[in-house]
Parts: sequence; C-alpha cells; structure tokens
Amino acid sequence: MTSPIGSRQTRAGSHSGSPRAGFTLIELILVMALLVIVLGYAGPSLSRFFRGRNLASEAQRFLALARYGQSRAVSEGVPIVLWIDAEQGSYGLKAQTGYAEEDTRAIDCTLDSELRIEVPVFLQTVQTNLWTMAPLLRGGQPLICFLPDGYLSEPSPDSILIHQTRDNETVWIGASENRTRYEIRTNQLFQARR
Repeated sequence: MTSPIGSRQTRAGSHSGSPRAGFTLIELILVMALLVIVLGYAGPSLSRFFRGRNLASEAQRFLALARYGQSRAVSEGVPIVLWIDAEQGSYGLKAQTGYAEEDTRAIDCTLDSELRIEVPVFLQTVQTNLWTMAPLLRGGQPLICFLPDGYLSEPSPDSILIHQTRDNETVWIGASENRTRYEIRTNQLFQARR
C-alpha cells in the first residue's frame, strides 16, 4: 500500500489541530521586558560613548574649520583669522579686519554646553615683521591667523584644548612642527614647543 502524498491541510483543506503561526501578546510583552532590562544595563555605557563622540566630533569640526581658513587665506590672498572666545564657548572664522569691508563667508560655531575650549598662553618672545603680524587679541583671547602663503602667523597659539567637563577628558590640538597646520595630538603629555 502506498502512503498519501501531501499533508492533511492540503488534502482536507482544514487545519485539523495544527497551531497557527504567530506570537501571543504575552510573548511580545516578555520580549519587550527583556529589551528594557538589557537597555537598562547598557544605557550608561552608551551615554559615555556618545559623550565621547561629542568631544571627538567637536575637535574634528575645529580642525576642519582651521583647514578651511588656511585654504581661504591661500586662495583669496588675505589673512584669515580663526578667533576663539573661551568665555562664551564659541569660535569662528573671518577675514582679518582691514582686508575686506564685510566678510560674507564668516563662520561662527558654538560649543556644546558640556564642552569648554581653552588656549594656553605661554610667555614667549616673538620677533615678527609686518607680513607675519596678526592681531594678538580679540576680547582677551589669542587669535590664529592663517597667512596668504599658507603658514600660521608667529603669534598664533601652539595649542588649543577642548575639555569635556562631565568626564574630565581633553583633546589637545597643536600646531605642526613646520607651522603649516593644526593636528590632534595623541600623547597625553603636553609640552610647550618653544
């Protein structure tokens, strides 16, 4: 005798006791409860991760603005100033006063409330000529001046610090050895270049 081909469903057209596929409401509630528990444990480490990303992205934004300022100085043939206001938690880019009536491409950036920016000031003697002169202060803060030849002016600071107040982490941004750009310093020991 041969066995019948197919299942009971196809032969009889009914489900004849086989359970329906799907989830019950209780199963869905249990899965949601497990997700809440897992997120409860992972939440604090995820928040630290995103705060750390905030600091890193702000440092990258500062470097991008510095590179843009340097390329503007070279392409337009005028000194471009990157100003930093540590008290207000802001920085920006504009053409040096006296070279343009109004800088329509000026950029202003504001730090997140958890971040601070600082420019360490070291006592140093700077010998300069009129070409490398840059305004020293804007509201009590040093300025970074990109010259039309692509270099930083001599009075431009050697380093900029961006602090995250909650986790007490710091990113060091320093001028390169040949003073053509700024870069993120990976070592934690900060030393004056001069």
